[in-house]
Amino acid sequence: MKFYQPNLKTRIKLPLFISTVPAGFPSPAEEYSDTKLDLNKHLIQNPNSTFFVAISGDSMIGADIQSGDIAIVDRSLEAKSGDIILAVVDGDFTIKRLEIKKDKNGNKSVKLVPENADFEPLEISQENVFQIWGVVTFTIHKSK
Repeated sequence: MKFYQPNLKTRIKLPLFISTVPAGFPSPAEEYSDTKLDLNKHLIQNPNSTFFVAISGDSMIGADIQSGDIAIVDRSLEAKSGDIILAVVDGDFTIKRLEIKKDKNGNKSVKLVPENADFEPLEISQENVFQIWGVVTFTIHKSK
């Protein structure tokens, strides 16, 4: 896995159209805007705790996270059940969906769930060395 720090000194502001663009039937843009979009501000909520990581493998394709994508990970966010997280399990990094359940006695179970039927969920036990490194807030991938 390759890790990258965001370069917040980069400021490339691109035009942002006021009207939305439908993904269905194309229509001409109704309004144009001088508003500029800074992707650093849009994608990085907490700059001091955010980093990028390159994805390899296909265990999360059901969440539209593919090999070669870049995940934006925020370490300052508290991970909740249902979040996609970057974790370390027994020394290995992985990106999976976090599933936390409590039974009727209040005992908690933690699973890391892939988004691909070819992979099995990983139940975290007391024998595992487990740490959540952050919550995936966005992924970037090429459409072509």
